[in-house]
Amino acid sequence: MDEAAAKELKRRILTNLHNSRPASLDGLHVELASAVLAAGRWPHSIEDDESLQWLLAPNLERAGGEN
Repeated sequence: MDEAAAKELKRRILTNLHNSRPASLDGLHVELASAVLAAGRWPHSIEDDESLQWLLAPNLERAGGEN
């Protein structure tokens, strides 16, 4: 692999792609998030703290209500 190709490959790591998300990837991320919320029957306006509660509730139910 030549130096230019190695440099380009290094630039394409997932962290860089996530941190400087291109518009096309951003749109796909929004679509995926919307589909996940719909599949889980979660409200689309859910906040991070609420999402943790929504995730914890079924796990507690499966564990018999234990904390």
